[in-house]
Amino acid sequence: MARRREKRSSATESSERRHNRRDVSKPRDGEPESDRRLITIFVVFFIVIPAVSMAVYKVKFADRVVIETEPSIRQKGIIKTDIHFQEILTEHSKASENSSARHYDYPVLAYITPWNSKGYDMAKIYNSKFTHLSPVWYDLKSQGSGLVLEGRHNADKGWIQELRSRGNAMILPRVVLEAVPEELLKKKKLRAKAINLIVTECKEMEYDGIVLESWSRWAGYGVLHDPNMRKMALQFVKHLGDALHEQHMQFMYVIGPPRSEKLQMYDFGPEDLQFLKDSVDGFSLMTYDFSNAQNPGPNAPLKWIDLTLKLLLGSSNNVDSSLARKVLLGINFYGNDFAISGGGGGAIIGRDYLALLQKHKPTLHWDKESGEHIIMYRDDKNIKHAVFYPTLMSILLRLENARLWGIGISIWEIGQGLDYFFDLL
Repeated sequence: MARRREKRSSATESSERRHNRRDVSKPRDGEPESDRRLITIFVVFFIVIPAVSMAVYKVKFADRVVIETEPSIRQKGIIKTDIHFQEILTEHSKASENSSARHYDYPVLAYITPWNSKGYDMAKIYNSKFTHLSPVWYDLKSQGSGLVLEGRHNADKGWIQELRSRGNAMILPRVVLEAVPEELLKKKKLRAKAINLIVTECKEMEYDGIVLESWSRWAGYGVLHDPNMRKMALQFVKHLGDALHEQHMQFMYVIGPPRSEKLQMYDFGPEDLQFLKDSVDGFSLMTYDFSNAQNPGPNAPLKWIDLTLKLLLGSSNNVDSSLARKVLLGINFYGNDFAISGGGGGAIIGRDYLALLQKHKPTLHWDKESGEHIIMYRDDKNIKHAVFYPTLMSILLRLENARLWGIGISIWEIGQGLDYFFDLL
């Protein structure tokens, strides 16, 4: 498989500096030996050693140390609750030229979808800001009495090669498990076939592992209400993770947030997290889509996020740090445009949001409870709309929340956001 490439850097001195540097080892006429010795000690301890130490530090922590040569987005004064629509229109495309700066050291998983090609470009430009990239390429489906893994036609080897030449982000395509769960989970040979298909594809395509999405599908089929089927489902996930680890690959698993404070059989809970923690490298937690067209509102209220994390991890003051780091808080780079009168509406991405700002010139209202901005407008049919789309302020609050909990983040998806969102990562 393709392994992560290590960056190597070397410190060289210019010929001019070498020319101007005095040879301290050569005595000067009339200079006492003791003075020369003191000068030598001074140069070694106060010039040479610090210089070498700095060079070693820069090499060792190359991915973490960034020298800012321009004002960062955090210094521009545009991360605020009282943002004006014109500030967004003016600033959204002015992303920092330093595309490798990282403000957080936790894992960052970013999804890319084939139907939104901007994500492929963002992955290349901001490669160093991510630890894992997951192109949404594969589906594992039932075919007669067997299985088929579809999606290789989506894979772009040239894009992967370019990503690996630019940074160290690992490539873990997403696989959605569409196979009929009653058949897959009950038959040992079929489970083994599914695992073999996935591992073989990773080896042949030189991926670094996969992201698997199956829990929501299993919940939809109703199989998680059966204790025995639920146990087999967890065992399958565990065996797949172990098989990938044997090949030195990584495995991430998509989980949904509990639907209420009281966990149900179909919810992924803390005991499941404990059971899978050694077989899974990251749990991609879908903390978005809190609201829908039938119940309009914010995308991911902060209180709901904290409640979800508390249900999974316990109190933020007494959390297992090694386990918490495997939980990746879902952050949406898309929004929702809801029709208030008559219902309806749906997802909205960056370019559409900018068009709304340009056309309607709305006032942005800050909802303190949810930690999100909202705009209101009336369409050509005089129907009132409420739009919840992420802003610098709402994203920053969630990034900081992840830091406080000691967890990572997962972004759905990077082709849907505004360019300057990436400066926050």
